[in-house]
Amino acid sequence: MNTDGWLEETRTSYNTVAASYADLTRHLLDETPEERAALALFANLVRDQGGGPVADVGCGTGRITAHLCQLGLDAFGIDLSPGMIEVARRDHPGLRFDLGSMTDLAFADASMTGLVAWYSLIHVPDDEISSVFAHFQRVLRPGGPLLLGFHVGDEPQLKTQGYGGHPMNVYVHRRQHGQLFAWLNDTGFTVETHRTLTSAESKLGGIILARRQATDPEK
Repeated sequence: MNTDGWLEETRTSYNTVAASYADLTRHLLDETPEERAALALFANLVRDQGGGPVADVGCGTGRITAHLCQLGLDAFGIDLSPGMIEVARRDHPGLRFDLGSMTDLAFADASMTGLVAWYSLIHVPDDEISSVFAHFQRVLRPGGPLLLGFHVGDEPQLKTQGYGGHPMNVYVHRRQHGQLFAWLNDTGFTVETHRTLTSAESKLGGIILARRQATDPEK
């Protein structure tokens, strides 16, 4: 599997499918009560931390960002794809959406109360995950919650078409909970709860709720 250029391939692919992606995913949360429950639990943890900014990292067309705002959070979205950001701003006027990458988050240290990465790690190669989680750890406040959604499985698959039949060229990585637990632990997170489920979001999906540890992992 060649993952060279994966960021550019991901950006180009989602620029191509942005409008169709929005149409096909807009109502998924209406069909996924367990995912809504996980997002509600995350929102409660943010409020327990005293509130503050929450970043939906890899926000796509903004449906999760909008839901978090409906739950009363000060949430905004960030995504690699200008096309996805354009559709997010169109569909959710008044909400904040920024162009950026989870591989190089342009936030100050400990500036976020919470982070969500909802099925947005699925195109990140294994050898980049620890770096991404290190960025998450850096920008989160101590004790801040991190909510992950992902596809469960063992083998990556090359996706060449999707969301209305448009061409794509991205690997979809499916991972086991234990693999993600190890990466999270190594980068300063403590897993609090997790589950596997089947829903409109994923034929076999995983949810992990973790917290940034109070001290850096190397200390």
